[in-house]
Amino acid sequence: MAARGLCLLCFAAVLKVMSSEVCSNFFIPGAKGDQGPIGETGDEGRLGKTGPPGPTGASGEKGSKGEFGPPGKMGPTGEQGDKGDKGLAGGPGMKGKQGTTCDCGRYRKVLGQLDVNVSKLRNTVKFVKSVILGLRETEERYYLLVKEPKRFGEASLSCQLRGGSLAMPKTLNSNRLMADYISQAGLTRVHIGVQTQTQNGSQSLIFVDSSSLSGFPSWTPEVELSSWSANSTCVELHSTGTWACVECEAPLFFICEFPKSRRSGGRNPPELASS
Repeated sequence: MAARGLCLLCFAAVLKVMSSEVCSNFFIPGAKGDQGPIGETGDEGRLGKTGPPGPTGASGEKGSKGEFGPPGKMGPTGEQGDKGDKGLAGGPGMKGKQGTTCDCGRYRKVLGQLDVNVSKLRNTVKFVKSVILGLRETEERYYLLVKEPKRFGEASLSCQLRGGSLAMPKTLNSNRLMADYISQAGLTRVHIGVQTQTQNGSQSLIFVDSSSLSGFPSWTPEVELSSWSANSTCVELHSTGTWACVECEAPLFFICEFPKSRRSGGRNPPELASS
């Protein structure tokens, strides 16, 4: 028994020593060891995100000139240039061949007949313009009295569709011609191309082509521009040759004017399209 108790004491002492060594090694690190060998190269990693753009590089050298490209579209027509200087007179031409004997009597007869036909044609055209179409004319314009009652705006549009505009008596002669035109048609008044416009709170009169009246208007004695109502902003021409204010919504007959064509020498009457 004594021997057995001694053995147990020895075994306990050994366990105590071993446990103290284990605890001291666990909490207190040892000295740094030597560097180990370099390991093998690992696999290539995944691509990272694109980084921010770098600074702008220096300009490169100018490249060589390229080939001619295809021709572009034709540009707009330029302005007409100045008239050139008159050229030198040409030399005399070659002598012509001798003419044949003229049968003048026969040609005179043909020319005489042509003169008669032209005269008849002129009389016919004058009859058509004056009687059938009822046109009046000056050196520069034709005038047509339209016997269809329309409001001012409708009358103006009707004249435009015919190729002209509401008549604008800008001279004493044209005003008198239109007044006689109205009187001979058995009428008393018509719409003409004059109306008021308001600017900066004041009223003024203009023709339908936006030109000013230049002090010409021939008003009736009772007309005062300042007394016009808001609706009476248009002008009518009387058969007496005087002007008066009228409501633009009033349906009246009207006169259209048409410029004579320069190309045709002022001989073609206007196209009388239906309104």
